[in-house]
Amino acid sequence: MAYDLEEQEQLDNIKAWWNRYGNFLTWALIAALGAIAAWQYWNYHQRGESLKASAQYETLSKMNITADIKEIRATAGQIIEQHPGTPYAGRAALLAAKANHENNDAKSAKAQLEWAMKNATESSIRALAQLQLAMLQLEEKSYDDALKTLGEKHEASFDGLIASLKGDVLAAQEKRAEAKAAYAEALTKLEAGSRLHGYTQRKLDALGD
Repeated sequence: MAYDLEEQEQLDNIKAWWNRYGNFLTWALIAALGAIAAWQYWNYHQRGESLKASAQYETLSKMNITADIKEIRATAGQIIEQHPGTPYAGRAALLAAKANHENNDAKSAKAQLEWAMKNATESSIRALAQLQLAMLQLEEKSYDDALKTLGEKHEASFDGLIASLKGDVLAAQEKRAEAKAAYAEALTKLEAGSRLHGYTQRKLDALGD
């Protein structure tokens, strides 16, 4: 009987504890299971989105930059709008920017490069967009804008290219001392013996002593 009373007391304590905390634990468990399900769905959804974007980008990459400019703009726009979180959105923006530049639409090209620079999921694509945008600004003689663009944060592996292009902008502004410093910095970042290293060295030499 003593054992039965002790057991009953334990059961009563468990029931009291469950009455107090059981509802909370039930909802916490439901929330946890819901979070897991949401995460699994998100991964599934992302894989699906990536596959769709990949197929669209493959079609885009086969288009003729001059002849298919309307189709390029439309397809790139769909990828960017419908699949912005995939790597293909940034790549599509770069391709569309190139096509627009080739078709003398600098405004659209810059807009797409700005989007890629800010939103591309791949750091290398963001850096390429940064370089290309600065090149367009240099072409337009928007030197201050180009320097501002080059001053933005970027992947470290692009330091040499960024510094070399910065030298070009400064040289165009006839700021020889600053241009030489930028080229000298670029040479420390670029691989010795590479074509880019040699090209930058010739630009530095052209400025004289």
